[in-house]
Amino acid sequence: MMTSLFYGIASLFENVLFIPYDLFRFTESWWLSNAINWLFVIVGLAAGAYWMNELKKYNDAQDDDTSNTAHSFL
Repeated sequence: MMTSLFYGIASLFENVLFIPYDLFRFTESWWLSNAINWLFVIVGLAAGAYWMNELKKYNDAQDDDTSNTAHSFL
């Protein structure tokens, strides 16, 4: 039962989700492959910067209750 689950997950990744990377393998272009990786890095950095900006806005508004009794688990 569990082995078929793991084989199914492996099949999903190898046969479906990595199809775009197989196309880059046939072009044999180092620059094109690295451009895709840099695109992912830039998108990740932009998302991180956006998230930090939103956290700063929330922190500057001081809407959060930071007292000891703010949460029941404290």
